[in-house]
Amino acid sequence: MPSLSPVFVAGTGRSGTSRIADVIGQHPLIHRIPMETKFIVEPGGLRDLADALTERYDPIVGEDALHRLSDFLTVRVPGRRDDRGKTVPELVGVGRYRDAVHRLWPQIIAYAYDEPAPPEGFGDGDRPAGPFGPASRRRAVARHFRDRGELIGVLRGLVDTLFGGAAADAGKPTWCEKTPFNLFAMDFLWELVPEATIVHIKRHPVAVLASHLAQPWAPSTVDGVLAYLLPVYDRWLAWKNATDLAGRRYVEVKAEDLAADWPDQRRVLFGRLGVEDYPTSSTFQSAKLAHRDGQFDADTRAYVERELGEIIPAMGYE
Repeated sequence: MPSLSPVFVAGTGRSGTSRIADVIGQHPLIHRIPMETKFIVEPGGLRDLADALTERYDPIVGEDALHRLSDFLTVRVPGRRDDRGKTVPELVGVGRYRDAVHRLWPQIIAYAYDEPAPPEGFGDGDRPAGPFGPASRRRAVARHFRDRGELIGVLRGLVDTLFGGAAADAGKPTWCEKTPFNLFAMDFLWELVPEATIVHIKRHPVAVLASHLAQPWAPSTVDGVLAYLLPVYDRWLAWKNATDLAGRRYVEVKAEDLAADWPDQRRVLFGRLGVEDYPTSSTFQSAKLAHRDGQFDADTRAYVERELGEIIPAMGYE
């Protein structure tokens, strides 16, 4: 990796993504965006918009994508706080965030107009149902980009402003962003930031499943977590087997390997990111990774291993 690049961290979730993002972000040249931003890869975000305004375009699809992105950027992102009570706009700069989002709309909207609003409740013809109904509603015609690269340039500008600006505020030349399901958006992430390095951190699938059981947002039974995780592994492995990653800025590492040989593996990791080694306060420790080893009785563990089947060796584990 000959030059310093932005970093995206990916994984299944509960595989060490937060810890490795902390490690990377403690390097003096790389600023970690301290919260999952989500708006690049999740539904309604930049990836969906890129498709809706190019190959999937029609006026309805385009307007729907604008509505969903507006909700994402102006309601969901500012309304979600991390465990310190911070929001993404606060972490990248509230003024910077608001200005960047405000500048985005005229670049992706071709025309806006007011449509007479249909009456709600008992109405007659063009008469409103009551004195408080809206007389009109705002509509927008999304811009159609014949050249997808032009739209990607617009979206890249938003990311550079937010993440690059936050890194500059921290006195660092580049940044690291972690959203676990970056795992399924690598093609788009490299389209958006061609020079980016994607770090995929893996953990033994049985340990990943055990950790999911302890999360309030995940299913609370073994069968439920299997139903959640099996498609995740299937999709990832199918994509990887069909993709030539040679020459791509892609780093795949096991959490267990990092813990077994820290700090030498940290030095290797930083080397693959194109930076000198640095003694970070965050580490990987075998004892912490192994604390779920006794979570299942023998029969349950055997059942989990059978259900995971070929996923375990395909992910590089025994």
